[in-house]
Amino acid sequence: MEDKQPAQPAGVPDTSSGVAVLDRAFAILGAFGPTDERLSLTELSRRTDLYKSTVLRLLAALEHGGYIRKLDDGQYAIGPQPLRLAAIYQRSFRVGPVIEPLLEQVSRELGETSSFYVRQGDQRLVLYRVEPARAVRVSIGVGDAFPIDRGASGKLLRAFTEPGDERWSEVRARLWAASYGERDAETASASVPVFGATGELVGALTLSGPKQRLAAAPTMYAAVATLLKVARQATAVLGGNGARYDQCIAQLSMEQVMASGAMDPRETG
Repeated sequence: MEDKQPAQPAGVPDTSSGVAVLDRAFAILGAFGPTDERLSLTELSRRTDLYKSTVLRLLAALEHGGYIRKLDDGQYAIGPQPLRLAAIYQRSFRVGPVIEPLLEQVSRELGETSSFYVRQGDQRLVLYRVEPARAVRVSIGVGDAFPIDRGASGKLLRAFTEPGDERWSEVRARLWAASYGERDAETASASVPVFGATGELVGALTLSGPKQRLAAAPTMYAAVATLLKVARQATAVLGGNGARYDQCIAQLSMEQVMASGAMDPRETG
């Protein structure tokens, strides 16, 4: 009997490597969602659209390599090897020692969740994050991936990785983007770019919080002002041109004055 192939969700591009056994192994690892601490053989078979016999063989190989753990109750969980690779992946960006202290600073000063996103295809990946010590907050985890077409960080990442797209010209000019309830109806966020030594985009420095706290014009402008100053510092430390932020920070200061009247940042994009 021929093995079934992993089902391809509607609207998702084919990501086949051309090596069937690897694709099936990746499908098993990909079957675990952010909230799945353990899955049964039956559930893994259902999610991957593979026969149980095939899943069982692949699980044994993945367990041998440290990618899967078999639990005492017969269910399966992710093993330690992906964590090791994730740490290597983070280090490959060489921005952690610069970014993480600044995220701590931003979260402490503004009292909201700060994070650093990078683009991975059609998704934005949380590379680092710091959450504030308050009960009501936006909770995201390192390694979480979200659609690139939603949220402030998505706009920001698209603006600087799709330079020919005129939809993002304003974001590129002012060096920030905001969103109000795009990914989550109760969440607002702001995002600014961090650049490297050659002017390349390193990632998106982002602040997220409940809309009831962050969406008000004075609060949002203050958040963006802080993010721009911190991004300027990060870019300079990484060898980039921090001065490129100066005009945007000055312009934002003028907008903050105007926002004290009736202007709402949602009206500016």
